[in-house]
Amino acid sequence: MEFLTTTEIATKWNISRRRVAALCKEGRIDGAVLKGKTWLIPDDAIKPDDPRHIRKAQKQNKDI
Repeated sequence: MEFLTTTEIATKWNISRRRVAALCKEGRIDGAVLKGKTWLIPDDAIKPDDPRHIRKAQKQNKDI
């Protein structure tokens, strides 16, 4: 298994590296490991859903 840094995952997922670090800290990325000051994330990790988009979709469904 190969690991990527927050910067590499941020580029891959098209989000900021601070957001990736926050997701790691919250435990939302399976297999992420803190090594010193660097988060190491499996290269096959799945990007977690953004709850802001889920809530927006639920609100739109209620309005229908």
